[in-house]
Amino acid sequence: MRRVSGLLLAGAIMLLPAFSQGHGGVRAQAAQALTFEGDMALWSVAIKPDKTADFEQIMNKVREALTKSDKPERKQQAAGWKLLKSTSKMPDGNVVYTHVIHPVVKGADYTIMAILYEGFPDPGEQRSLYELYRGSFGANLSLVGGSVAVDLAK
Repeated sequence: MRRVSGLLLAGAIMLLPAFSQGHGGVRAQAAQALTFEGDMALWSVAIKPDKTADFEQIMNKVREALTKSDKPERKQQAAGWKLLKSTSKMPDGNVVYTHVIHPVVKGADYTIMAILYEGFPDPGEQRSLYELYRGSFGANLSLVGGSVAVDLAK
């Protein structure tokens, strides 16, 4: 009996740090920033077909966070960021959205949740936004950043 209680106590002590990170771990943590090299970036994601409205709602909140920010680089990000929705579905039914970013703001973090957490500091709203985004997301498909090799307009 003494050995079992000792094991339970040791297990509880080991798990304690996992539960001390705030409310469910939704807070923005020191994650790796999503930055791009070059002048332009294309970033494609798969979104669940019945959740496209949720994803578009999230992206509208991203726009709101960027345009309301006091940081000039956030406003620059908003000015050069467009979202393309594919007209056809993938074989699994998911819908492809491609972020078209031109020009890239050098050194700026394009992480969706980091932008949302910065723009909407209320923990309850952050949780709602996270759940909405997580529920809509299918997969990252591709990420390409670079410079224009040939401009056919010139």
